Amino acid sequence: MLKKKMVNVVEKKQLWGEKGEKSTYIIAALISLIPVALMWYLLIPALNLKAPGFWAWLIMSIFIYIIILCIYGFSKKRLFSIKTPIVLMLCLLLFIVLMGVYSSRIFHAKRYSEILKVDDGEVELIPSIEKTNSIALMDTASAERLGDRKIGSLSGVVSQYNVGNYIQIDYESSPVKVSSLTYDGFFKWMSNKNNGVPGYVVVNPVDMSADYTSLKEGMKYVPSAYFSKDLARHIRVHYPTVMFSNLHFEIDEEGNPWYVASIYDHSIGLFGGTKVVGAFVVNPINGEIHKYNAGEVPQWVDVVFPGDLICEQYNDYAQLQHGFLNSMFAQKDCRRVTTMNDDEDNAYPDYGYVAKDGDIWIYTGITSVNGDSSNIGFILANERTSETRFISSAGADEFSSMKSAEGEVQEKGYRASFPSLVNVDGTPTYILVLKDANSLVKMYAMVNVEQYNLVATATSQEECVKKYKELIHDELDIETNNDLSNYEEKKITIKKIQTIDIEGNTWVYLIDSKDNIYRNKYTNVLDLLLYDEGDNITIKTDGDIFIFE
Repeated sequence: MLKKKMVNVVEKKQLWGEKGEKSTYIIAALISLIPVALMWYLLIPALNLKAPGFWAWLIMSIFIYIIILCIYGFSKKRLFSIKTPIVLMLCLLLFIVLMGVYSSRIFHAKRYSEILKVDDGEVELIPSIEKTNSIALMDTASAERLGDRKIGSLSGVVSQYNVGNYIQIDYESSPVKVSSLTYDGFFKWMSNKNNGVPGYVVVNPVDMSADYTSLKEGMKYVPSAYFSKDLARHIRVHYPTVMFSNLHFEIDEEGNPWYVASIYDHSIGLFGGTKVVGAFVVNPINGEIHKYNAGEVPQWVDVVFPGDLICEQYNDYAQLQHGFLNSMFAQKDCRRVTTMNDDEDNAYPDYGYVAKDGDIWIYTGITSVNGDSSNIGFILANERTSETRFISSAGADEFSSMKSAEGEVQEKGYRASFPSLVNVDGTPTYILVLKDANSLVKMYAMVNVEQYNLVATATSQEECVKKYKELIHDELDIETNNDLSNYEEKKITIKKIQTIDIEGNTWVYLIDSKDNIYRNKYTNVLDLLLYDEGDNITIKTDGDIFIFE
């Protein structure tokens, strides 16, 4: 019996390894370093406790160690204890879940609502229609079509490169969309890596033109490159602990190419409260990296605070001020930015761009959380500084204006682009383009924010502005002009009263005994219903519009 027990002990030792046999675990750990380092090189997570990618990489590293330990033991026909690394991996998973919950809006609603500072603004902050070079009417789809056409005419370029993502910037005091060329796959990169990416495309949304700029020296450090020339990897190697995102292409005022990435941090818990704290500005020709704090970024850099992040932070500001439970149930004073999708689970923000004071500002309508088709105002937000202003102006949301503009030319089947916001003589107005099935701009449209049934369309922007001003002239005189100093009081005899429907509004035309014609909206002169032809009344008029009380 004793001999049998001794045999069992020996067999168990052979199966599990002798106690204190540390060398096996060390060897497995050393072997694991190779795939773990390769995984880091491929995924390039920030070595930062606040980076979710770091924890994912760490857990995967432990899992790789467990696999290698099992394989190594199998090769030795022995099993080694994997209890400790499994427990460690499960503890890390539990820790991440707990920290994710703790960092959420449920526990820190007030702090989330205070990340973005929002000040009140006036309608005058909206760019005037007279400054047409500050209005970006073209959407990305149209810009891509123009850019592709331009590159398609360059035989030496089109076969080797694609056009990348477009970004809206302010260039020479005008809003333009820019995009660098990108390598068309690994083999095209291998063929051209020594010369680099040769140029970039600039699309002017104002005059609907596209230009290609050829560089004297190509860009070698770009996102579409591979290995050490991959721009994100290049930044990560030099700054292994810094979290960054929003890597995009820009040009300075001299037309020099740069790549910009937003540096961010989590200000709430371990994973919550994303805040942009600076930016990397990289020379893609030689790979030189400049790191700036948020308030020190050069003036020509336009996008440091991404529009999507600003919209997310505004929603937190507008919905969480009275606590998380209020945002979910009572929803008192809760607002949100307008979204592209009516399904709340899949909705995402959309916004337009305006060039203002050398910077690019995003604007988007603000509506109630119940998802109706009206706005209570707008926000303008600076993508370089995150300065955000709320402008109170009730009216239709952007998507209602788009449908209204499409309805004016429904027989043509044109589709409206997301509108820009302009100031027309103190009146907030949507201006947009109407495109055909090929995303080519065919017409322009202007829609009154407060009354989206007031729509003007034309084949040129200048003609559209002229028609719109004529359309709203009476509205401006009657509803926004409080100065009646140019109105003269007159006693007249009613000769005829005539009503006409114009753009969904009923107008009354009043003809006096001297055949003078005056007009006003019927809703503004309802007391006229008490009078008949031949009656004497007293009115105030500027010769066209009359006021009757």
